[in-house]
Formats: sequence, C-alpha cells, structure tokens
Amino acid sequence: MFFKRKQKKQGDNSSAFTLPRHIAIIMDGNGRWAAKRALPRTAGHAVGAETFRRVATYAKEIGIEYLTVYAFSTENWKRNEEEINAIMALLEKYLYESIEKMERDRVKMKFLGDTTVLSQKLQNLIKETEEISKKFDGVQVNICLNYGSRDEILRAVRKFIEEKNDISFLNEKEFSKYLYTADIPDPDLVIRTSGEMRLSNFLLWQSAYSEYYVTDTLWPDFNEKELDLAIEAYNRRERRYGGITE
Repeated sequence: MFFKRKQKKQGDNSSAFTLPRHIAIIMDGNGRWAAKRALPRTAGHAVGAETFRRVATYAKEIGIEYLTVYAFSTENWKRNEEEINAIMALLEKYLYESIEKMERDRVKMKFLGDTTVLSQKLQNLIKETEEISKKFDGVQVNICLNYGSRDEILRAVRKFIEEKNDISFLNEKEFSKYLYTADIPDPDLVIRTSGEMRLSNFLLWQSAYSEYYVTDTLWPDFNEKELDLAIEAYNRRERRYGGITE
C-alpha cells in the first residue's frame, strides 16, 4: 500500500490517510534475529543494514519528509570489539554506496551525535556526505551515530551557557536550537522493533509528544508492509499535545 499525503479540508469527514511528516525508528533486534538462526550477531547487522536501505527507499517513495534512525548509541561501545568493527564497516560501505547514488536519489543525509570519536575515514565520509546533501531538497535521512539523548541535552546546556552566559531568557524554542536536531521538526511517530517497551535514550526531548508504535517484528524482518501498519496505527490516534478534547 502506498500512502499519499492528503490534507483534510474544513468540513471534510473522509477517512484519508495523513502521512507523518517525520518518522523515527529504533532499529532493534539484529542480534536476536541472528541468534534464532544460529548465526553470528554480525550477520544480523548485515541484514539489518539492507532492511534500513529498503525502508528508507520506501519512505522516500511514499513522501515521508524526515526519517531518523538509531544506528549506534553512546552505550553501544560496551559491546565486543568484533561487533563494533562490523557495524562501523557496514556504515562505511553504506556511505560509499550512498555517495555514488545521492545525485540520482536526491536524498539528504545528516548525522546526529558525537562523530569526533569515529575513525578519520568515517569522519571524512560523513563530512563528504553532508556536504553533497546540501544541494538536495528531497527526503532527509538522519542517522543517529554515537548518539545518546541525555548526552545531547547536556551538550546543549553547556553550549548554551558558553555562548549566552545568561539563562534568564532560556525557553524551549531557544534550547531546541542547541540540540543535534536543530531545524528538524520533532518526530510525529516513533517506531520500535523487537517488542521492547522503552526509548533507550533516544530523542527524549524531541519525542515528548510523538506517537509510539511497538512491533514484535525484529528489525531484519521489518519491511514496507510493517511500515504501512505503523502508519495505519498512527492514523487511528488523536494527537492532543497535552490538551483535552471532547
């Protein structure tokens, strides 16, 4: 099923679908997917990378404006070295391929997180990718890499104090300018795969009023139909932003 954005006009009581402008995904379950098949965890990450590529393409086709994915958290450094190296190698491969195809696909890419701790090769690829992205105005894919929301908030506080040295006029709008997601709208829908019921330090500030959708499907098995189901569930919600409706 392909969803097309359709804004309802006043007095229109039709059941047309409305696409979320921004979808964020916690891509969970690669390791469990591999374990169920007696494969190394690295195999799960490899299949999960292909799932990300397919889902990102589909999101672009149906008109999603922003797609944010949780690729590697600040806590993931606790994993064994072999797994970390495999994840970084997959990222490097993906960036090389993306740079080759960006002119055709016109997909903007932005990285959220502290990338200064990554290898110099990855840092250079990230800079090149983001520089090329400036030319495009299509879907924006945000990859959270070495990202943790608590760390992001603390960094924003420190940066604000360093620049302003006065918190008397600090408000939500001003503070949001110091987050990695400055100039990116908050996610309308946050999806988590593998059935876990937690945010895992992902976009804590930005998802305050997001709708949440949790599926038992492991990330490598997530597909276009699963995304459709999440969007259908989103359309059954009534977004109140803390208000009360009759």
